[in-house]
Amino acid sequence: METNIKLKNFSEWNLINDSRPVIISGPCSAETEEQTLETAVNLKQKGIHIFRAGIWKPRTRPNSFEGVGSVGLEWLKLVKKETGMLLATEVANVKHVYESLKAGIDILWIGARTTANPFAIQEIAEALKGMHIPVLVKNPVNPDIELWIGAIERMNKAGLTKIGAIHRGFSTYEKSIYRNIPQWQIPIELKTRIPRVPLFCDPSHISGNRDLLINISQKALDLNFDGLMIETHPNPDKAWSDPKQQITPDSLKKLINSLIIRREIPEGISLDTIEDIRYKIDQCDDELIEILEKRMNLVQSIGLYKKQNKMTILQSGRWETVLNKSIEKGEKKNLNKKFISNIFKSIHQESINKQTKIMNEL
Repeated sequence: METNIKLKNFSEWNLINDSRPVIISGPCSAETEEQTLETAVNLKQKGIHIFRAGIWKPRTRPNSFEGVGSVGLEWLKLVKKETGMLLATEVANVKHVYESLKAGIDILWIGARTTANPFAIQEIAEALKGMHIPVLVKNPVNPDIELWIGAIERMNKAGLTKIGAIHRGFSTYEKSIYRNIPQWQIPIELKTRIPRVPLFCDPSHISGNRDLLINISQKALDLNFDGLMIETHPNPDKAWSDPKQQITPDSLKKLINSLIIRREIPEGISLDTIEDIRYKIDQCDDELIEILEKRMNLVQSIGLYKKQNKMTILQSGRWETVLNKSIEKGEKKNLNKKFISNIFKSIHQESINKQTKIMNEL
């Protein structure tokens, strides 16, 4: 379901360079004037036009480095004076907003922790009312798309129309190679519901590891993201915050050069072949719907039988047999185990829902 959010097309943002992908880069944190300016000059030489740096850093633990604070804005002003780059920084409250606007920051972004707080988002939105500054909203820490959309809606209701979204992954207790697991289906759903929202990917925070940056960046571009926000530092291993996920400006240039840029519809390409395949996929989808309808009708019959004979809805042994047999058959047909498991778990849950309704009908 699409929302009523009204946004400007990304091409109307009038950035210095809006060719895809737009690269926003700079250190996780502005540490010193020298480090900030050195990073910016190196990035400018590599063709980067938008410089990012954290001034206020919301950290999990109070004894961690939480940013240099407002003095860092003076360093960013020097960056703009020396390089002409656009400036981007994170704001988490109204004070940050006012100080950033006063310092001439060009792009603001909202961090994951702030996105998860509707009260903070509302206050920031009201502080930006009537402004035309671009605002990028990171996904909330947890995989809650409604919170993400809600933050964008609040900004839009305050009159902002240059609003983008940053996918930075989601926290999880599961062991993973990622710092924040991507769950790509969530930004895809966001784009489906807000078609005009520009999508950026933050591979630095998804990975937490510079060795994974290239794969995550390529995945984002293959999913038609508009840009990347990648953290860079002159000496990443000595960085005061998040050293493992930062790379040097030279490494950033190599990463960008290695990316394959694909287009949604490349010029001169006939769509006849792909449309024929899509037609066949549509036929398969129709068959799937009919099969699911047939299966759920059988589920209702089983529900009635269980009710009449005072049987429990959940039959654990039967369910385990069905799931294992389906996974085994799927793997023989080169279908991913997790994919098959997720499908049948969803079907099983809907079967339970239908039988529960039957059990409770008078």
